[in-house]
Amino acid sequence: MGKFKYSGMREDGKKVEGEIDAETLKEVKKLLRRQGVRPSRIVAPSALEIDLGQWMVDKGLAQPFTLVDLMRFTRQLAILINAGVPIMECLEILYKQEKNLFFKKTIKNVASQVEGGKSLYDALMFTKCFDKLYCNLIKAGESAGILDGILNKLAEFLEKQDKLRKQVKGALTYPAIVVVIGILVLWGLMTFIVPQFVGLLQESGQQIPAVTQFVMDVSAFFQSYTLLMIPILIAGLMLFINFIKTREGKLAWDRFLMRAPLFGELVIKANLGSFTRTLSTMLSAGVPIIDALDICIETLDNQQIAKDFTAVRKAVTEGKSITEPLGRIKYFPELVVQMIKVGESTGNLDAMLLKVANVFEEEVQEVVTNLTKLIEPLILVVLGGMIAVVLVAMYLPIFLSAGGGDEDAPPPDRGGGGEE
Repeated sequence: MGKFKYSGMREDGKKVEGEIDAETLKEVKKLLRRQGVRPSRIVAPSALEIDLGQWMVDKGLAQPFTLVDLMRFTRQLAILINAGVPIMECLEILYKQEKNLFFKKTIKNVASQVEGGKSLYDALMFTKCFDKLYCNLIKAGESAGILDGILNKLAEFLEKQDKLRKQVKGALTYPAIVVVIGILVLWGLMTFIVPQFVGLLQESGQQIPAVTQFVMDVSAFFQSYTLLMIPILIAGLMLFINFIKTREGKLAWDRFLMRAPLFGELVIKANLGSFTRTLSTMLSAGVPIIDALDICIETLDNQQIAKDFTAVRKAVTEGKSITEPLGRIKYFPELVVQMIKVGESTGNLDAMLLKVANVFEEEVQEVVTNLTKLIEPLILVVLGGMIAVVLVAMYLPIFLSAGGGDEDAPPPDRGGGGEE
């Protein structure tokens, strides 16, 4: 998106000129036509005038705004609408108080679309910054005349989603920091400290133990190939990232994560919790179950779980109950299936799904707590053991040399007279 410069004439014959934000020349003409302007000249933005932030968002390289920004906007919009403030005035108020510059611009674009006669749903879809779940819930709220209620549900949903992400992120952050620091310490020992001992050992000419020789060989490898390893690791990381961006690569990686020790249970329960809460929110807003399942599947991060729930959607489309295909998913708990079956038979599926989502989120919190308790000492023991091996390997020859020196020393003179 960039600023197009234009000049033209209004319907009353008055000449006008200015700038307008748009993505294409066709879009510029459409916007000017709505404003009653007949353009005579339109100049496209140069490469230097293109909005870099918007370009990065369009290419998927950056997020337009954070989940916290969206949550705050949703909650405030619900309060204003509930107070009877017209939608245009609501957007103007939120625009004036917004501090995130990109989100501020997004609100302005939404307001301009609403002012042009579009519904809030169409305006949000036009900006391309709001996901399908958010837009469809807004659409359901507008059509049912309960937009404030839907916005409150959305805000609550976003709060729960943010809490769940922070729990998972918190479980992984500390171990990752410890591993990185440990690797840097080991690299420093191998590159700078061990070579100092190697020189001393070579000068002494004594026999080197096997463990010391192994550490010396590893140290020599690091000294010789560190500069070569860095670009190789970067290239490998880029290849891996490109691989998991492909459909087959993402599916293979997600399957690996689901089977990974310690983390597999966390991945599965986090995705199931997100799915059931999203489906509950959609159904309570009056969205048909097929459409709700479509949107829920799109929101899942794990492609294997999304594939399994696609089979669930297909079965529901064929007229089957949702519990029958859910029961065929091996990692979906049987107790949860029975809870959903009760909710479906009593006509309270959305309420039961909400209870199921709460159960999954509590289990995620429990898994995160147990995982943190287990993985932190495990990492410390492994890294501490590796550093201990290096230190022992370096000092072992010194200890052996000291012990050997005592054995080779001449026996002391015990005194006493001998025969003359």
